[in-house]
Amino acid sequence: MRVAFLRPSLDGGRAHDAMEPLAFAALAAVSPEGTTHTLHDERLAPIPTRLDTDLAAITVETYTARRAYQIADQVRAQGIPVVMGGYHPTFLPDEAVQHADAVVLGDGEPVWPQVVAHAAAGRLRPRYEADGFPDLATLRFDRSLFRGMDYQKVMPVQVGRGCRFACDFCSIHAFYGRSLRQRPPQAVADEIRRSGARHVLLVDDNLLVDREQAAALFEALIPLGITWGCQVTLDVTHDLELLDLMARSGCIAALVGFESLDDGNLGQMRKRFNTVGGPYAEAIGRFHDRGIMVYGSFVFGYDHDGPDCFERTVQFALDHRLFLVNFSALQPTPATRLYARLESEGRLLHDAWWTDPTYRYGDAAFQPARLSPDELTEGCRRARQQFFRPRSIWRRTWTRPHARSPRRLAVYLGANVMARRALKDKLGKPLGKREMGNGNGEMADSRFITVPA
Repeated sequence: MRVAFLRPSLDGGRAHDAMEPLAFAALAAVSPEGTTHTLHDERLAPIPTRLDTDLAAITVETYTARRAYQIADQVRAQGIPVVMGGYHPTFLPDEAVQHADAVVLGDGEPVWPQVVAHAAAGRLRPRYEADGFPDLATLRFDRSLFRGMDYQKVMPVQVGRGCRFACDFCSIHAFYGRSLRQRPPQAVADEIRRSGARHVLLVDDNLLVDREQAAALFEALIPLGITWGCQVTLDVTHDLELLDLMARSGCIAALVGFESLDDGNLGQMRKRFNTVGGPYAEAIGRFHDRGIMVYGSFVFGYDHDGPDCFERTVQFALDHRLFLVNFSALQPTPATRLYARLESEGRLLHDAWWTDPTYRYGDAAFQPARLSPDELTEGCRRARQQFFRPRSIWRRTWTRPHARSPRRLAVYLGANVMARRALKDKLGKPLGKREMGNGNGEMADSRFITVPA
């Protein structure tokens, strides 16, 4: 049985910040014996116009849904069955199944062997969904799938799934509910040791699910001598012992969802816990004191945001020498509380912005309370431009975590240059494109590898 894993890009073009898609490595690890896999990642190279496979599996995010549907329609026209999985098909299976022979809802590993067996027998079902969430103690990744691929040199590693918070705008809680699962800390450390990776990104949406588990993980990472980054909530800065251990284990960067400087916005997004431990400045200082660079994430467009919110937030980020930032227009994604609220209030600008050909990446998709949609779109664009201009990058360079060593300085400068390039590649572009592959009927440069299961 031949399976082709397909990873769409936003608009059919390359992306310069592509990392290994772990979902496919997890599926490849549980494929039935005798299955062979090819990986086509459109962020690295065009997907071939024609595929030589028995089954195509596509992972779909909301931002890549339009492109995924375009690819799926062309693959099915070749007589190849398509299965889709990921957050978006889980939330909107009736939409996704219009472009697929089967849709996997929720975590895919428990049902994947059945999907492959049914495809081999020519009897795929429209939907597959596991009975509950799988234990992650035995989770494995077949990273041979990525051999020879031109991904970022930082290795993504998954520790757990789910988040203990339920923020208004976030799809994590909508997908996992109250389910919080983590792999044994030593299993994570052993995976990293076997890989030989020196730079790792722990890709969990919130690494701090359980204090004791986090401490055990950090202890297990210390002997590896690696550097790593993560996403974590601000409450880690309330526990100085844990924060010290985090730094000792090699953490050099943490993405933190500050989201807003306005307490009213934090209340509306169900994230008042952000300021329980004190002002943002104190939390940033605790990270910086331990050599941890802070990647701040902010969203604009909640009901307390007026025209001055952009300048105030940019100035805050500059004054506190943040490593990187994500300045985003609040995005209503399916299945979130935010989406349901804005829909009920008649404030959505598109029936489905993710498939609307007029939507552009970075555009406001709803009517804000105190801004026009154009003001929100332009304010975010201007904020990103101000933060990542060369003068700003240079000014932020001379901060304890950023310039404490030549290697750290290289990380800081490289990440900021890449962020500038990624914004230029994405902002203002429509989602999806007209044709797949190179458009002339010939095989595109697929950079795929065939590996046995």
